[in-house]
Amino acid sequence: MLNVFTLDNGRLKGGLFQDETESAADLAMARPVWVDLENPSSEEKAWIRERFGLIIPEDIVDDDLEESARFYEEDNGELHIRSDFLIEDDESARNVRVAFILHQNVLFSVHNEDLPVFRLLRLRARRIPALIEDAKDVLLKLYDADAEYSADVLENIYDKLERISARVLKSDVNDAEAGEVLAAIAREEDLNGRIRRNVMDTRRAVSFMMRSRMLNAEQFEESRQILRDIDSLDSHTAFLFDKINFLMDATVGFININQNKIIKIFSVASVALLPPTLIASIYGMNFKHMPELDAEWGYPFAIALMVASVAAPFIYFRRKGWLR
Repeated sequence: MLNVFTLDNGRLKGGLFQDETESAADLAMARPVWVDLENPSSEEKAWIRERFGLIIPEDIVDDDLEESARFYEEDNGELHIRSDFLIEDDESARNVRVAFILHQNVLFSVHNEDLPVFRLLRLRARRIPALIEDAKDVLLKLYDADAEYSADVLENIYDKLERISARVLKSDVNDAEAGEVLAAIAREEDLNGRIRRNVMDTRRAVSFMMRSRMLNAEQFEESRQILRDIDSLDSHTAFLFDKINFLMDATVGFININQNKIIKIFSVASVALLPPTLIASIYGMNFKHMPELDAEWGYPFAIALMVASVAAPFIYFRRKGWLR
């Protein structure tokens, strides 16, 4: 899919090429400020090459963590940035790689999935006059929206952890519920880690733009504000990591307590059964001279002695509260 956006009196106009571009002739008529390519076909890449003289490599959105390969400027002035953007939906949370190319005052973005941050920017650009002035504004507004989207997801994590806390910090937690809680905590920990990675990547991209001296004074100040927002998100993610670790430790603690209760029952039973075992062992010896062997009351006496030896420890343990 290829979406083309043009400037009209200082506004981002998305109505002309908001849908898929039908032909190279349609693209040739446009004077875009932003060309968004979502999972582009070879034909669409050929249109870009013919219209703008820009070659889009096949591996442009490959994962490469080296900064020199993710943020650089060509000799002809082309600016290349590869950034990760967060997607948090009902299926799973994931980071999607987006490749940006700033070529001849036109921003090209290449990605394989539709991103909520891009939808958010398109919605704002239609509602707010003069939001976008050039291609660099588009890129900055995308990073600004990305920081805001990450903040919204963090708020959702706060809400989910509050509900998890209510389940964990009650008087009794069984093993089945503890297992469900651990799975929920693991999901939130993974999402929080992805947010941390996302904002770190956004910080690197914005810092690169500031160092490249491509921004005017107003855009430079906006970049500084984005970095301040990201710094505040870092503190929130650190707090959430601490809270997640606490809830996980508490849940594992309840599981250990439940296991200890079971082990305690077996331990008490083992101790209580030692005296009757001793008595049975004594009367099971084959010595010739044992006074009780010839007595009529020997057998019931041994049974009563074993029952008493079992009852006495249980009564003692119960009074001590060890059976609770």
